[in-house]
Amino acid sequence: MSIEHKDDELVVESTRADERDGTSSFSGPGIPVYSSLIIVGIICVAFGQISSGLKQSIAIASFDKHAFVAYGEYWRILTGSVMHNGVLHLTLNCLALYSIGKVIEWLSDKSIVPIVFLLSAIGGGLLSLLFKPDVPSVGASGGVVGLLGYLIVYAFVRRQFVSPAFRKDLLMNLGFIVVLGLVLYQWVDNFGHLGGLLTGVLFGFFQVPRDPYVDPTKPGKVSELAGIVSLGVILSVSLFSVLLLLRIV
Repeated sequence: MSIEHKDDELVVESTRADERDGTSSFSGPGIPVYSSLIIVGIICVAFGQISSGLKQSIAIASFDKHAFVAYGEYWRILTGSVMHNGVLHLTLNCLALYSIGKVIEWLSDKSIVPIVFLLSAIGGGLLSLLFKPDVPSVGASGGVVGLLGYLIVYAFVRRQFVSPAFRKDLLMNLGFIVVLGLVLYQWVDNFGHLGGLLTGVLFGFFQVPRDPYVDPTKPGKVSELAGIVSLGVILSVSLFSVLLLLRIV
């Protein structure tokens, strides 16, 4: 199939073997199920933060690096990734997760979204721990930027299926994140972003099929299982965060 970018929409023209008689079909992306479920979990955590108060919620379940190292509260690297520092922060990350996840679930195996999000959240958290050990972190940005990194690798590895305009849009989005991080460096965890990006890029480098005859939308059993497990971990972390914030656990 070939992918073109027209009027801010992706257009897919099927050229599968069973359609070589000259007919083609168009099927746009539907609702990204995995991405949407992750967003639901994140929004539930946001309501938990509202109930406990923003400042108090950050103290309870953010990625506090001191508590992570000194007290062995290793769960914080995950609970911090589903929390946010306000409505704008939450909205921007959810919109980005939905739009990027939607494209990935359409072009690739949908189980890739929770896998990359989870790994990138951890990768971003570890790099932030290394370079900003004294600053608590919150936000899904590491996971979201990791998804963008994966999509960029996909767009270049399978470049014969992706239009130059689409690749350009991806690089412009990455450039925007870099500029925003430089301007707002006092408030943005750039190392969390970088760690997430590198994790997504690395995963994509090994996972995206280079053979043009391999259909990336058909998952193997291992990938499908890993996606379900990753999604389960993200939703469980969201539930655990809510219970923490409501002081039930």
